[in-house]
Amino acid sequence: MKKTMIKTIICCFVLLFNFGCKGDSSDGVQGLIQTEEIVISSIEILPTNRIFIVDQTYQLQAIAHFTNESTLEVTENATWESSDSSIAGIENTSGNEGLLACLTLGTVTINATYEGIQGSTVITVAEEEQIPLGENIKIIFLHHSTGQCIWSGGVPGWFSEYNAEHECNYEISEQDFPRSSPYGWKNYPYDYWNIWVNHAGDQTYIEEPTLEILTQEYDVIVWKHCFPVSSILPDTGSSDIGSESKRIENYKLQYDALKTKMKEFPGARFIVWTGAALVENATTEEQAQRSRMFFDWVKTQWDDPGDNIYIWDFFELETDGGIYLKNEYAASSSDSHPNATFSQTVAPYFCQRIVDVVEGLSLIHISEPTRPY
Repeated sequence: MKKTMIKTIICCFVLLFNFGCKGDSSDGVQGLIQTEEIVISSIEILPTNRIFIVDQTYQLQAIAHFTNESTLEVTENATWESSDSSIAGIENTSGNEGLLACLTLGTVTINATYEGIQGSTVITVAEEEQIPLGENIKIIFLHHSTGQCIWSGGVPGWFSEYNAEHECNYEISEQDFPRSSPYGWKNYPYDYWNIWVNHAGDQTYIEEPTLEILTQEYDVIVWKHCFPVSSILPDTGSSDIGSESKRIENYKLQYDALKTKMKEFPGARFIVWTGAALVENATTEEQAQRSRMFFDWVKTQWDDPGDNIYIWDFFELETDGGIYLKNEYAASSSDSHPNATFSQTVAPYFCQRIVDVVEGLSLIHISEPTRPY
C-alpha cells in the first residue's frame, strides 16, 4: 500500500514538473495560478426605496456586491449622507452608522459610499402605516395590449397559487379600458380624465364605467397607459386640461385632476403604472427624454405618500434606467410591445405589488426595477 502511494506521488510530481517545463511559461503553472481580480461592482442600501414613518428611527444597511457575486455588509465602514437632513438625517458617528432619523414629511435620497463606490435609495417619510384591506378582495386591471402581455405572462396563475398558499381570496379580473368601440382605443391621460373626471357620475360614459361605478364593485383598481403615451410633443406654454395633445403640460393637469378624483374614494386603493416605453426605432431621443421626465415627475412629485394611490414603476422595468424600451425586452426592434420572456419575468413583480397594496405593505415596498415591487 505504501509503495503504491509513493509511486502515485512521484507520478504527480513528474507530471507537474514536465507541464511547467514545456513551452512558454505563460502556458504552464503560472497560467494556472492566475486569478481574476475581484472588485466591488455596486453598493446596495437596505431596505430599498422604502417609505418610513415620521418621528421614528430606522437602521439602514449597506451591502457591497462584488464581481464574483459575493456580498459583504459594510454599514459601519460606509460614509452616509442625506440629500435633505431636515427631512431625514443619517448618522455617521461610531456605533450609529446608517441610523436614519425621520423628522418631517417628504422625500430624500440616501447615499452610502464605500471605497469610492456609491449606492443610493429613495426615502419617503409618511404619516402613518396602512392596514390590510381584508381576505376577500376584488381587483380590476384596466389595460390595453401592453397590459395584456403582462397579464398573459402569468398573473391569473400567480394569484391562484398565492390564494391557495395563504388561504385568502384575492379575486383579480381584467378588461380593456376604454374599449375600441364605441369610445375608441385610447387610454392616455386625457381619456382617463375625460371619463372619470369630466364625465364623472353614476352613469357610464360612452359605455365606459366611471370611478363611481368601479369603486362600488372593486377594492383595488389598477390602471395604465399603452406605449403611445410616450410619444410626447414639446410643450407650447399654453396648457389645456381638455386637450388630447400628448404634451407634459397637459398630462400634468390631467393627472392632478385624476389624483383629486381618486382621493374622493378613500375606501378604494389605486395602483397607477408609469407608462410603457417605446423602442428606440419607434421614437426620437427628444420624445423619449420627455417621457422619462414625465414619469419621473409622477413618481417624485405627483405621488403623495400616505394616500390611497400607489405607483408601479413599469417604465423603469422596461428601460433599465434609460429612456427606451430595451430591444431584448421588446417583441422586436420596431415593436414596442413587451415580449413573452420579459412579460413572464415581470408578471410576478406586478402581482406582488398588488398584494403589498392589499396587505398594507406598500409603505414598506415601493416600485423598484430589480425587485418584485
